[in-house]
Amino acid sequence: MPVVALMILLVVLGGPTVAASSFTLLPEPLQQAIRGQNLPADAVGLWVQRVGDPEPLVQLHADRQFNPASTIKLATTLAALSELGPDYIWETEIHATGPVRDGVLRGDLVLRGAGDPGMVSEEHWRMLAALRRTGLRRIDGDVLLDTSQFRLPAEDPGAFDGQPLRAYNQPPHALHVNANALRFHVLPESDGRSIRIEADPPLPGLPIVNRLRASSGSCGTWQRGIRYEVDNGATGPRVIFSGDYPVNCGSYELLRTAVAPEIYQRELFRLHWDQWGGELTGQVRYGAGADTDADPLLVHRSRPLGDIMRVANKWSSNVATRQLALTLGAERFGPPATVDKARQALYQVLGELGVAVGGMVIDNGSGLSRHTRITPLQLAQVLQAGWDSPWRPEFVSSLAIAGLDGTLRRRFQDGPERGRMHLKTGHLNQVSAVAGFVRTRSNEDVLVVLLVNHENAHTGAGTGLQEAVLRWVHAL
Repeated sequence: MPVVALMILLVVLGGPTVAASSFTLLPEPLQQAIRGQNLPADAVGLWVQRVGDPEPLVQLHADRQFNPASTIKLATTLAALSELGPDYIWETEIHATGPVRDGVLRGDLVLRGAGDPGMVSEEHWRMLAALRRTGLRRIDGDVLLDTSQFRLPAEDPGAFDGQPLRAYNQPPHALHVNANALRFHVLPESDGRSIRIEADPPLPGLPIVNRLRASSGSCGTWQRGIRYEVDNGATGPRVIFSGDYPVNCGSYELLRTAVAPEIYQRELFRLHWDQWGGELTGQVRYGAGADTDADPLLVHRSRPLGDIMRVANKWSSNVATRQLALTLGAERFGPPATVDKARQALYQVLGELGVAVGGMVIDNGSGLSRHTRITPLQLAQVLQAGWDSPWRPEFVSSLAIAGLDGTLRRRFQDGPERGRMHLKTGHLNQVSAVAGFVRTRSNEDVLVVLLVNHENAHTGAGTGLQEAVLRWVHAL
């Protein structure tokens, strides 16, 4: 069934709605908190409910649709966990199009991606180590990157906010490594007059032009005064660093992207294959290979979904979450994975879990979207379904812990709330959101949803309201 038709049907047959509660019915501390942030009541959606209680303690605009930013990841990860299980793994297959004799492949090597969200440099390095242990030493042909598991439209990584080099903006890819991101280490030398820059991973075909000038000054400036750009010249891409860097501030890290996934995989394959003593006479390029139906030379198995969920939720990884959604779609409707299959699968699985999905718009599943919509009640139902799931421990432990890790590691560090909240945060321009579970001082578990859509939500008002609401809940 097409997504639009499915959504219309779900609106007609959707679950119960809750009349929007009046602002004046909220407890006085919550009214004061909203007023104190200069937010209109219409901009706030709220649901607070003790786990196991049939009715909420408080609610505000519970059936109004809001943009939830990254809190929609709760819906995506729960659906994937429920359908696939915490032990689900992705298999990257390596095939040969010709015979391997005396350590030499007379043909092409094919890397068939499955959309592994957890493929990082260390995993890629170990995968090629295992390939060398099969006895393969030299490839007399090309390395083909088979991305046919995903069938996705071309996507501009700068379309959302004009920042195509930000890691969070990278589209999904069947053969991603490190989500196509590079971590640049800016390292002042001991002489105080020069600065070294190192990339992780150190892609051999990506030159770094270092024009940073050593200076002294404030450590609170944007990116500590670093300007970062990518020059895609005729000789190939290069990254350029410029600006005045305050060496008194010590080292600094910048997570950015620089090249397309094909170039990234090409350079990383050459780097790791060479480190293991392997040889390659041809190129690394896209292609599926003509004769790859035979048993693979090697199957690399990913980390389990239960681990990937922690990356998606604790650290709010957009790429990992989108690839979870695509995988869910391919498993439910068959490969290749498409955006439409992912959306349909998410609506179906959530509906089967008891979530009233009528009117819900998930879009890409990560929350990096201006089109995503959900009500506080629906998001509360997602939390309740996660609590009722046999995989409750995996679901709850994937959320950031107040004052300890993930996106909450610097919040609630010194108060009694530290370690007593498992939450998913969300943040976009004009959007601030938080949802999850709070263990109160009386040791009751309470689920909380707070969605704020307002022009000032991202400038501090949203976070301020979150602090007030979550502290109030903890104090119950």
